[in-house]
Formats: sequence, structure tokens, C-alpha cells
Amino acid sequence: MPTATLPPLSRQFVAHFGEMGSKWGINRTVGQIYALIFISERALNADEIAELLEFSRSNVSMGLKELQAWRLVHLRHHPGDRREYFEAPADVWEIFRVLAEERRRREIEPTLSMLRSALLESPASDAERHAQERMREMHDLIDRLMKWFDDVQRLAPETALQLMGMGATVTKVLSLKDRITGSAPKKKKKPAAG
Repeated sequence: MPTATLPPLSRQFVAHFGEMGSKWGINRTVGQIYALIFISERALNADEIAELLEFSRSNVSMGLKELQAWRLVHLRHHPGDRREYFEAPADVWEIFRVLAEERRRREIEPTLSMLRSALLESPASDAERHAQERMREMHDLIDRLMKWFDDVQRLAPETALQLMGMGATVTKVLSLKDRITGSAPKKKKKPAAG
């Protein structure tokens, strides 16, 4: 039986992160470890994490290695203590930025690379031409989103948060501009059901 226990609100948050972690592509244990580190008032060592979450020390060690690979935790040492302590970045915007960069590196960049290679091929049939055109549309959208994301990344966090808060206002302004200039984007016709 552990000597330290999590308060109910903290336990609820940690449990939720474990559930969500599995939906985000990380295992439940890693999600719970990260949630605990995130809400902790101080850096925690692996033994403390294992005790609070009632996980084996080996599971905690593997989870911490994964979180370090994702750059979501920082390693700290305390004078006179050989143990390693872990903490989450204090700035939530920094956490989002790092997570987005890692997902981009691991998931989006390989997809863009594959699409670029496919677009360099010479299609051998109408079906391949059609498939390549669809791939071009996907490439162009992802590429445009990544350029936009790079622009947002360069903004100060306060400016980025203001920009996010303006979402509906920007949409209304662009819609008004399109009505005034008559340059509304063309909608593709859906093929008739056959």
C-alpha cells in the first residue's frame, strides 16, 4: 500500500489523461505519468511517480524515456541527490509547441516526403493520373497548413492566443470580403449518385 496518495481531483485528471493518451497514440501509462508530472508542484523522481500511480518502477522508467524522447519532460538533479527528477515545462504554450513539432516530425514530414516522391512519378494510366491529382491536393493542403503553422510558431504566445480568439471574427471578415469582391471560393460539384 503506497504511503503517498493523490487527491481525488488529481487522480481524476491523471486517469483522464491515461484514457486520452490511448486515443492520441501513446499508451495509458505514459499519459498518466505525464499528467502527474504536469500537475505536480515540484519535480518528481521515478520512485515517487511509481508510488503515487501504483505502477512498477520499470514501467515508469520506460514511460519517462518516452516522454524525454518527445521532449515533454525536463530532467533535473538536486544537489547531494543522485536520483533524477522530472518536470513538465511551466508554459502550456511551450508544451503545445513541442508536442506539435514532434508530431510533425514523426507523422507529417514522412507523409509529405512520400507525397513529394509520388508527385515526381509519371502516371501510366488515367487511374494513376487521377490518384496523383488527389495526392497533389493532399500535399498542397498539408504544405499550406505547415507554412501557416510555422508562421504561428514564430508569434509571441500572447499574440498567438489573441489570433486564436479571433477565429470567428476572421471568418466573418473573409466572408464579407468575398461577398464584396465577388471572389468567393468555388465549391466543387458533387458527382451525381448513380
